[in-house]
Amino acid sequence: MRFFNTEGPVRPDDHYHVPPLDRVNLDALLGLVRDKRYFVLHAPRQTGKTSALLALRDLLNSGAAGDFRCVYADVEAAQAMRENVAEGMRAVLSEVALEASVTLGDDTLEEIWPGVLERAGPGQALRQALLRWCMADPRPLVLLIDEIDTLVGDTLLSVLRQLRAGYPHRPERFPHSIVLCGVRDVRDYRVYSTARDALVLGGSAFNIKSKSLRLGDFTPEEMRTLLAQHTDETGQTFTERALQAVWSRSAGQPWLVNALGREACFENETGRDRTRAITAEDILDAQERLILRRDTHIDDLANKLREDRVRRVVEPILAGTSESAWSTEDVAYIHDLGLVALDADGTPRIANPIYAEVVPRHLNHAVQMGLPHRMAWFVDAQGGLDVPGLIEAFQTFFREHSEHWVQRFDQYHEAGPQLLLQAYLQRVVNGGGRIEREYALGSGRVDLLILWSQGGRTRRFVIECKVLHKDPERTIDEGLAQTRGYIDRCGAESGHLIVFDRAPDRTWEEKIFRRDTPAGAGGAPVTVWGM
Repeated sequence: MRFFNTEGPVRPDDHYHVPPLDRVNLDALLGLVRDKRYFVLHAPRQTGKTSALLALRDLLNSGAAGDFRCVYADVEAAQAMRENVAEGMRAVLSEVALEASVTLGDDTLEEIWPGVLERAGPGQALRQALLRWCMADPRPLVLLIDEIDTLVGDTLLSVLRQLRAGYPHRPERFPHSIVLCGVRDVRDYRVYSTARDALVLGGSAFNIKSKSLRLGDFTPEEMRTLLAQHTDETGQTFTERALQAVWSRSAGQPWLVNALGREACFENETGRDRTRAITAEDILDAQERLILRRDTHIDDLANKLREDRVRRVVEPILAGTSESAWSTEDVAYIHDLGLVALDADGTPRIANPIYAEVVPRHLNHAVQMGLPHRMAWFVDAQGGLDVPGLIEAFQTFFREHSEHWVQRFDQYHEAGPQLLLQAYLQRVVNGGGRIEREYALGSGRVDLLILWSQGGRTRRFVIECKVLHKDPERTIDEGLAQTRGYIDRCGAESGHLIVFDRAPDRTWEEKIFRRDTPAGAGGAPVTVWGM
């Protein structure tokens, strides 16, 4: 039986999958190869890059696309050598030679490279070894180098420069075409050279690149094709709402689609009953387990939040502010990581709702564990959640402790009040409901939706956060309109507008207030809270 793949490249006999070459413009890709181009394929981790490269290798070696010989090599092992260029080059050459032997039955490079490395040194060994290898066989060589951006400092620069130096000799005396594959585009590399004590741009070290291709996420049709394979093989169906939930939660990120499917259909005992359809609730439960378990993919992404260039982009999104100190390079980097997507106008946003959950919960996890209040304090005898009581308790807590607690968010001080509120709410809601989050850069707000299960139905409460940057009444009027619009969109029964006033010259007596506003015609009531 096949299953959903969440580790490593696709194996068609073992995994449900979308054929990797169906996800790229194959005609364009083969055109670059035939035209002797050196180019880049990049995408976030766990998107399917390696699977695409392996499928391209097999296609080229089959003869269906021309008389090529093609070798794929993953050079990540050389990362461990850091900036020891000699040992790094040894690891790279050894890996390419091994793959040539395994894939093509060609031991020529294995026989060549040790002597070349000894005679020419690490600064010339890759170039000379590839030159001699290509001269030994008239068929054009295509070299696919995976994980290129894991190489460090002078080792990476040496590889890029030797490939650039050999480029004019292709195709008879150097690879006909080379594909560099990694998370980032080579133009975005900022490589620190110890030898030069300077930063070197990847684009300058590899200025022979003709094009950069980015492997995208699944389309809705590809996602449904993947999930339908499970139905075809097991008979277990997905409800339409479940399919919509997979798409809405993952936005087509391939690892997330597979992880939700695997968690719902294989890891969950209820989901292993093939006579039972997978529901939207199963998908949401799978999402929560993924977030809490923090599998490697999610953990690696969350750990990037510590980097300043990531913080410069993420913090204004979390705070909903329009002020930002990022550069275009910062946005390109975090987009390449897959943590943000870009709107049509280039505005960054958190890439999907699962990441929108992962980010604040990673940042506020330690704070959440240290907070005093628990769910039972705000649940009435009928199992209902006392949202006004919860916010009132947070208001008191914020007044007494905010200066101390906000500082716990390390570099994310500007988003500290919003993160503290979310930690407080998460602490209470865990086990009885969930929180949905929406961030809108430049909107001046963060939208939260509490979904609470009670008596077989789901109750909805909207909480909107704004930071006071101008006249208080204007901020409240604007926030009320936004909150009511969000209530209408979500079908919530009530709403709460929280206004954080961070002005140091205002007293807590001026900042703290509660204002109940009447419900509009056919609308829900909104309570305004000052903090």
